[in-house]
Amino acid sequence: MKRFTLALALVLIGVSASAQLLQQASKDDLIEKLTPPPPPATRSLRNIAPKPVNVDLSINFDFDSARLQASSKPLLDNLAQAMNSERLSSLKFKVEGHTDAKGKPEYNQELSSRRAAAVQSYLTSQNVNADRLQSEGKGASDLLTPDKPLASENRRVRISLVP
Repeated sequence: MKRFTLALALVLIGVSASAQLLQQASKDDLIEKLTPPPPPATRSLRNIAPKPVNVDLSINFDFDSARLQASSKPLLDNLAQAMNSERLSSLKFKVEGHTDAKGKPEYNQELSSRRAAAVQSYLTSQNVNADRLQSEGKGASDLLTPDKPLASENRRVRISLVP
């Protein structure tokens, strides 16, 4: 049993360490990534915390701004279609804005909040019900690549399933 637990822990660590920043994804890809896993079938696995369901998106904004660039709208359009799909239409989501570590923490927090709100607003303009969305700025508090705090990959929007 100890070997199984250790092997499962290593698999879970490997999965979380391979976080991926998506620059493009189809509606179907996003549905797959945001669909919650089925509950465990055996009692022995019910105590293991499920992996959070989220996806990190590379969303481009104008410099020092919360204004979405046109290049990011196709990805957000696919996200809105995925959220409105039959499989995801009853679920709620959190839109998190993230920055890199360059600049003052207070400013990064405020900018990430405005960017998360801009994505939330865009999704509601694409017919995603506002009651299904929350937005939150995280600043540089949860870097995707902590060993490279100034890396562009840290500037992202994370879409998470709200339990």
